[in-house]
Amino acid sequence: MRFTRSSNYHFRISVFAILILTALSTQAQTPSPSPSPTPSPSATPTLESQFFKNILHDQKAIWTSPLHLHSHDARWLAPLGLGAAALIATDQRTGDEVAESDKPLNASRIVSYTGSAYGVGSVAATFYLFGRFKHDERARETGILGAEALIDSAIVVTAVKEITQRTRPSGGVRRSDFFDGGSSFPSGHSIEAWSLAAIVANEYHDHAAVQIAAYGIASAVSVARFTGRKHYLSDVLIGSALGYGIGRYVYHTHHRESSDASGDQEESRRSKRWPMIAPQYDRHAKEYGVALAWSF
Repeated sequence: MRFTRSSNYHFRISVFAILILTALSTQAQTPSPSPSPTPSPSATPTLESQFFKNILHDQKAIWTSPLHLHSHDARWLAPLGLGAAALIATDQRTGDEVAESDKPLNASRIVSYTGSAYGVGSVAATFYLFGRFKHDERARETGILGAEALIDSAIVVTAVKEITQRTRPSGGVRRSDFFDGGSSFPSGHSIEAWSLAAIVANEYHDHAAVQIAAYGIASAVSVARFTGRKHYLSDVLIGSALGYGIGRYVYHTHHRESSDASGDQEESRRSKRWPMIAPQYDRHAKEYGVALAWSF
């Protein structure tokens, strides 16, 4: 079945609208914490034992998320939709302009490796193994939830690519066309990089440097997929949005409070190595000084 160029364009917008609803509306399903009795540790199943069950739960939530949208979700859906629609309309032009220069190709390929399945998978595995060996619950949870988000993202991006079948920038005359047997939309590297970045940034929410590094690397991967002529701007935008939404959903749904407590305890242990410094002065006695105190 073939589409004329006019019908193809209108179909792009229709499919895009559906994908946007599926992409980030998982955030609308983020469960609100409610007071409940704390179960005993022995009665709480581990994230490892619930791993595949949680993935099935995630997939159900992701694909049914458009049914749970609310009017206030238009605050982020509208600008995202308009921005992506504008990019789709200009993708071929911007892609051709980037193709005129070969300078960023090598650098883009190198950065892209970070967002590959091997790259992000290695990062998640490193967090998990480090957490297991060092008994660091926060790192362990980062690894297991990161792996869960990566699998969720891989399932989603594979399905969406099969639906849209967009031709890549190297596709010749039919480049950027949808439903033409391609695999450009959305960017798989972007969705994987952003899903893991969202997990890491949320786990280490009290470390600004970690958050900046996580989102900075994910952004670099997304840009590299465009400058490396592998994807269009709309491909990386939707891939990044999907990844961020999935990672955020996985964290808020399956995060265990004990991992935060473990991180706080580690921070407390580190703080004991340094003295507490406090200025002291007595205006009447005209005494000024500094007090040092250590905790052992």
